[in-house]
Amino acid sequence: MPRNLDMTALRAFVAVADAGGVTKASGFLNLTQSAVSMQLKRLEESIGVDLMDRSMRRLSLTGPGEQMLGYARRMLELNDEVLGRLTANEYEGELTLGVPHDVVYPAIPKVLHRFNAAYPRMKVQLISSFTSRLKRMFERGELDLMLTTEDEVAAGGETLITLPLVWVGAEGGQVWKQRPLRLAFEHACIFRKGVQGALDRAACSWEMAVESDSTRPIEASVSADLAVTALIEGVAPPHCAPINHNGGLPDLPVIRINLYRSELATSEPARTLADMTRQAIRTL
Repeated sequence: MPRNLDMTALRAFVAVADAGGVTKASGFLNLTQSAVSMQLKRLEESIGVDLMDRSMRRLSLTGPGEQMLGYARRMLELNDEVLGRLTANEYEGELTLGVPHDVVYPAIPKVLHRFNAAYPRMKVQLISSFTSRLKRMFERGELDLMLTTEDEVAAGGETLITLPLVWVGAEGGQVWKQRPLRLAFEHACIFRKGVQGALDRAACSWEMAVESDSTRPIEASVSADLAVTALIEGVAPPHCAPINHNGGLPDLPVIRINLYRSELATSEPARTLADMTRQAIRTL
């Protein structure tokens, strides 16, 4: 009697091959690492050959594994095509998008609205956090797409726009004139070191007046004219505004907004979400 290959096991095999390991693949598949490993073992036992070379730190394919990968891709494509054609014309599922706090507005709500109109049965889980945390999540396969705010762009990333940091304070505020300059930043803010360095080079004395693990206390303190902060041009929160200091404060670094898409996020909705995000950010 003919034997049948397990499509779930094939999908796990392709994900591990593309991700280069079980850890990242498990995040993409929304399974535990042990569950993914079990799927691989089940597939290998069903055909009686080793598909993965586990002697190295990074998993690699054996000769039979390389052959199986081509077959597996074709089988999964056909499986997905059949289900798409015969069950529904609409995509459904979930994508996870990571965005730093300070670039959520004004672009991302527009992206989510447009994407929902195009794919009403797809869910986008928005994760808003610091770039450093988002990059760790991306490495673990927990994000399909990610925006970052960085000085440079890493391998696999794409710089969408380059914008300057600007000094931000309360509307009509005066605290920026005080010395030492009172600063307000989150502990993990990627801009913090560059701003402090710019002040040191300009021989402008400063002190950390407000520190927090979240954005709201920083915004509240700045809007109350208790301290100043630095943000990407065009993203000042309510009751705050760029400071018209006329050279009274040093110029700040230029920041890249980068886009990264997981090598496992190859579906049409994932590509569309990336395109919509790209277009929205470039219009900032």
